[in-house]
Amino acid sequence: MCGIVGYIGKREAYPIILEGLKRLEYRGYDSAGIALYDGNSIQLSKTKGKVKDLENKISKEIESSGSLGIGHTRWATHGIPNDINSHPHYSNSGDLVIIHNGIIENYASIKKELISRGYTFSSDTDTEVLINLIEDVKKNEKVKLGKAVQIALNQVVGAYAIAVFDKNKPDEIVVAKLGSPLAIGVGENEFFIASDATPFLEYTKKAIYLEDEEMAIVRLKKGVKIRKIKDDSLVDPYIQELQLNLEQIVKGGYDHFMLKEIHEQPEAIKDTYRGRLRVKEGLIKMAGIDDNLERILNANRIIVIACGTSWHAGLVAEYIFEDLARIPVEVEYASEFRYRNPVITEKDVVIAISQSGETADTLAAIKLAKSKGAFVFGVCNVVGSSIARETHAGAYTHAGPEIGVASTKAFTTQITVLTLIALKLAKEKGTISKSDFQYHLQELELIPSKVEKALEQDEHIRKVAATYKDAKNCLYLGRGFNFPVALEGALKLKEISYIHAEGYPAAEMKHGPIALIDDQMPVFVIATKKGHYEKVVSNIQEIKSRKGKIIGIVTEGDKDVKQLADHVIEVPETIESLTPLLTTIPLQLLSYHIAVMLDKNVDQPRNLAKSVTVE
Repeated sequence: MCGIVGYIGKREAYPIILEGLKRLEYRGYDSAGIALYDGNSIQLSKTKGKVKDLENKISKEIESSGSLGIGHTRWATHGIPNDINSHPHYSNSGDLVIIHNGIIENYASIKKELISRGYTFSSDTDTEVLINLIEDVKKNEKVKLGKAVQIALNQVVGAYAIAVFDKNKPDEIVVAKLGSPLAIGVGENEFFIASDATPFLEYTKKAIYLEDEEMAIVRLKKGVKIRKIKDDSLVDPYIQELQLNLEQIVKGGYDHFMLKEIHEQPEAIKDTYRGRLRVKEGLIKMAGIDDNLERILNANRIIVIACGTSWHAGLVAEYIFEDLARIPVEVEYASEFRYRNPVITEKDVVIAISQSGETADTLAAIKLAKSKGAFVFGVCNVVGSSIARETHAGAYTHAGPEIGVASTKAFTTQITVLTLIALKLAKEKGTISKSDFQYHLQELELIPSKVEKALEQDEHIRKVAATYKDAKNCLYLGRGFNFPVALEGALKLKEISYIHAEGYPAAEMKHGPIALIDDQMPVFVIATKKGHYEKVVSNIQEIKSRKGKIIGIVTEGDKDVKQLADHVIEVPETIESLTPLLTTIPLQLLSYHIAVMLDKNVDQPRNLAKSVTVE
C-alpha cells in the first residue's frame, strides 16, 4: 500500500513521476502528490483522490519542470484522506521534503517534543513529524542530510520506506527502508526511486533493492552509497538485472487488469510448473524442496501462514497435503498468529504465502517462527521481495505482475506450487502409489487447457451476472477441496462489487446460514462430480425448498444439479484435488462482471491495497 516514485537525472522529472504513480495505482491509495525542484524552489502539489485528479490540479497550480522530484500515492493511516494529509510533506523551514510509506508508532511523543521546541504542524500525519525530526537533527547536530536521516531513524519505532531531498542539495535524494519495499533504478547518469520496479522499466533494467534497516544516499555524480542505519557500516550495492517487461504491466487490450489477469491464468499456471513438473520423467524438481527435503519430511506438522486470498490458497493446501502426503497441517491468519503466543518448535515447518512478498503481518509471523527454530519456506510471486529474502528457502509462483488489487492468478498459481510440493513429499514418503503419482502429474499438466475451456464460458457467466447484480447478499457453499474456493468466491464479490457475501462449508448451512435463505438470496454452490457430490445435491435441495436462487458450478455433463438450479456453469472434469483450479474461474468472472455492471472501480476497489505493508 502507498506508492513511492522519485527521479534525479537529466530528464524532466514530472512525466516520469506521474507515469510512475499511475503504474503504482494498483497498490491502493486515497490521495496523491508530487514535489519538484525547478532550480530555484520546490514546487509541490497534492490532493485527495486519484492520480488523474492530481494531474488536473498540477496543470493549474505549478510549473511542472525540473530534473529532481518525488511523488506519492497515500493510503491513509494517521489522518483522514484530504489535501493537507497527502504527501509530500515539507519541514518547517520549507527546505526539506519527504514521502513516506509505513507507520511511525512513536510519532506522538516525538511530535510533543518538537512542539515544545517551537515546531508547528499543519497535518495529522506521522510523516510530517518525521521530516521535522530530521530537520531538527540536521540543525542541532550540524550534519548533512544523510546523517540527519540516519540519526532520526534510530529514534523512531515503526515501519517505513522514505525518500527525502533538500532544496539546498539538489544533486541527491536520501532513501531508507524498514518493512516497506524500496527499489533504486540505476541508469546512465540518472537514478529512479520506486516502491517496485514498474515505474522505471522502460528506462533501466538495473535495480538495487534495499534491505531492512538500510539507507542510501543517491548522488547524481557519485552514484549510490548504502549504509546500515543502526551502525553506519557500508554495504556493497547488489545490482539486479530485472526480468520484467513493460508489456506485462499494461492492459494489453483488456478493459481492466483484473480481466486480463483472469485470462492469463492458463499461461501463469504453465509458467508456475514449467521446469518443475516433468511428466515424462515421472518426477517433480524443486530446488527449495530438494535442498531441504529431510527437514521437511521429518516435520511434526506444517503451519501455513497467510492473509486474504493467500490464506484461502493455504486452506486448499491443507486438504492437499493431508490427503496426499499425510502430514498434519494448520492454517493460520498471519495477523493473529504472532499475537496469540503460538506453540512453535524446531520440528515445525512453516509455509508463508504472499503474492507481493511484502505483507507486513506475514513477515512478522515469519520472524517469530524463525526465532523459535522452525524451518520457514516462502511462496511468493515477486522476485527479490522481503519474504523471499527472509525465509530459509522457497518457491516463486512465476505468475508475472498482478496489477489488479483483487488477486486472481495469484490464487491459482499458489495452489499450483503447493500441489507440486505436496505431490513431491507424497512420493518421497511413499504415501502415493507410482501410478497415482503419475496420474496426478498428467492431470496437472492438462490444467491450463482446462482453464482455457472454463474461460470460454465467459459470455454465459456475464448473463448470469446480469441476473444477480442487484443482490444485496449472497452465499457461497462448497465442500472438501472446494470449501476454500467458496470463501475465495465470496471474498472476490465483496472486494470489487461491495456486495455482502459469505462463504461456508455446505454442511454448515443448516447450522445458521439457512435462516437467511429466501427468494431474494442467490446461493452459489460448487457441486463438481468429484467429492461429496450427493451430499452437496442434498444441500441444494434444501435451498430450493426455501426458494433460494441456486447457481451451480458443476462438472461438464452434469444432470442432477441442472434439474434443481436456476443457473449452472460448467467446468471440465479433473481429479478432486485439482478442482479448485477450475471452479474458481467462473467465480472470478462472476465477480468481475457484476462489479463492471455496477460501475465499480474493478482494479482499484475502495479502501483496499494490493500490498499491505502495515499492520
